[in-house]
Amino acid sequence: MIAFVSGQVAALAPDRAVVEVGGVGIAVQCTPGTLAALRLGRPVRLATSLVVREDSLTLYGFADDDERQVFELLQTASGVGPRLAQAMLAVHSPDALRLAVATGDEKALTAVPGIGKKGAQKLLLELRDRLGAPTGPTTAAAPAAPAATPDWREQVQTALVGLGYAPREAEQAITAVAPAPEAGGDEPSVSRLLRAALQTLNRAR
Repeated sequence: MIAFVSGQVAALAPDRAVVEVGGVGIAVQCTPGTLAALRLGRPVRLATSLVVREDSLTLYGFADDDERQVFELLQTASGVGPRLAQAMLAVHSPDALRLAVATGDEKALTAVPGIGKKGAQKLLLELRDRLGAPTGPTTAAAPAAPAATPDWREQVQTALVGLGYAPREAEQAITAVAPAPEAGGDEPSVSRLLRAALQTLNRAR
């Protein structure tokens, strides 16, 4: 198992990063929130999980070991593969998922693209004794990603389209959650705005 990769960020794409390790570029699939914290040419350490298929080897990367552990536990539920597990972590932090499962919050799970009402009910039953209790304050939001680059709108749009939403739907959701411009204010967090946009899209269903 490849537990982590540590090196310099050589390239960034909407769904992956390339980390140069010992002169070798390693492609790592990441959530938009994790990618938003990375910068080209800067050092990074990502916890990883290797998914082996007959025709592929895919390395998934995470901000920390806890996120990786939840990613792997989610896949123990029937019907949950690595892509859906990653989509769940793109919408919710690990503790938010633990809280949703612990409290039977069906609506929180249906906010994830690809999970319907029946699927959410099934996941709540299967994951109840697997994820454990939240490790932090239950009212705390997911840790905010570092300030996004000026093209935050493009990053959120790309992430939503990558999760299966139509470009027009994505643009409307982004417009609904876009912060008002403030003179001298910080750039908005891509991770926070992505979650807000997903909640808006879920309410519009």
